[in-house]
Amino acid sequence: MEIVVQSSVGQYSKPFHSLARKPRTAAAVPIPRITAMHRRRQRISQISSHSFFPAIRRMRAMHRNISSSSTGDTASFATPEVGVSNTETREWAMQDFYTLRKDVETVFERVEEIRAAAGLKQLQEDLAALEAAAADSSLWDNRAKAQETLQALTDCKDKLKLLCEFKTKADDAETIIKLTEEMDSIDSVFLQEASGIIKELNKALDRFELTQLLSGPYDKEAAVITITAGAGGTDAQDWADMLLRMYVRWGEKHRYKTKVVEKSVGDEAGIKSATIEIDGRYAYGYLSGEKGTHRIVRQSPFNAKGLRQTSFSGIEVMPLLPEDSTDVEIPEEDLDISFTRAGGKGGQNVNKVETAVRITHIPSGVAVRCTEERTQLANKIKALSRLKAKLLVIAEEQRASEIKQIRGDAVKAEWGQQIRNYVFHPYKLVKDVRTAYETSDITSVMDGELDPFIKAYLKHKYSLAANPSGLI
Repeated sequence: MEIVVQSSVGQYSKPFHSLARKPRTAAAVPIPRITAMHRRRQRISQISSHSFFPAIRRMRAMHRNISSSSTGDTASFATPEVGVSNTETREWAMQDFYTLRKDVETVFERVEEIRAAAGLKQLQEDLAALEAAAADSSLWDNRAKAQETLQALTDCKDKLKLLCEFKTKADDAETIIKLTEEMDSIDSVFLQEASGIIKELNKALDRFELTQLLSGPYDKEAAVITITAGAGGTDAQDWADMLLRMYVRWGEKHRYKTKVVEKSVGDEAGIKSATIEIDGRYAYGYLSGEKGTHRIVRQSPFNAKGLRQTSFSGIEVMPLLPEDSTDVEIPEEDLDISFTRAGGKGGQNVNKVETAVRITHIPSGVAVRCTEERTQLANKIKALSRLKAKLLVIAEEQRASEIKQIRGDAVKAEWGQQIRNYVFHPYKLVKDVRTAYETSDITSVMDGELDPFIKAYLKHKYSLAANPSGLI
């Protein structure tokens, strides 16, 4: 049974200092440091509502029983080999502690820098203004503006919540470190807990910094990825299937709702094309840089002689916009609509009726195809929505004020057009042509570890936007 113990720090006239440091006399300690120490002890005594209170409560109980403990053994943060003396074990534990303390100091500084750069005061003022606007009785007179206001309010609250969580977790780790300093033993359980906090906090800070690079009008939306096999025959179709798995795994790792809505199976192996919907916050912002041609070099499993083969697949990425949010009017005469049989699963209606819809925007040559719905009308509505989203993205990329001003964005999936190379043979390497970021861990990349490439591209894109001329 866990016993609730009141703060025992005040029971001692002096804190324990046993980590190879000499105790200072009262005259040698500056008055501000003494004041800070008293404040810290008061904060520790009021930590009962802390998210890590059970761990710290256990530390207090152990701290209280230190004087009555007759054994000098302590659990080290690192696990030494059998037969190592207690002195060496303690030295290893102290080295781990000093390393962890340095990590805590580093992440604490990083949290403070991020909070300062985010502008907490301005965020709080924006939150108050948005809450006042949301409470206005005339808010829903304009439905589009109301949705925009509520979305901005949600984003502001989420951002403030994240910044507060960063501070809380950093305080948690710092508290464990400071309590350990006041004890005459080092317990690996608590240091491992602090280490876990630091690792999770660093990951959260990385994600937060990444989202700060996403400022496009559609970056917060979900994404639709279309994969098409390019030059390379059966090898290209197999490569397209490998890319499909890679993006599905990426979505699963980020806990996004991932759905393969359309897939055309290849004649011998792989797929001819596939469409994936990845539903989650910032999915399009993260994946927009994946648009382009992906090239693979490997020993072909479809070649009897095992010769090296180069294949290509094309990736298109569009934002998944709500149907009522795309207020783009496209003249009927600018659209070429054709219907075909969808094929695959779905019953007789899908296989015998021309339910699949392909819509081409004649002025630009941009085309989309939709086959996942069971009726022709449903496919036509979804295809038109995707076409509008795709035209909006192209217009933004080309800085066109009107849809009729855009040019086609068709890029052939063949040699000379690739944005990323995946080399399986004679060596292992994945390299992004645009950012020059590369890694030899090709297995992890194919398992969905794309975040380093995504981060490198977003930084590259941000630097180009900040310095269009390319001059330093």
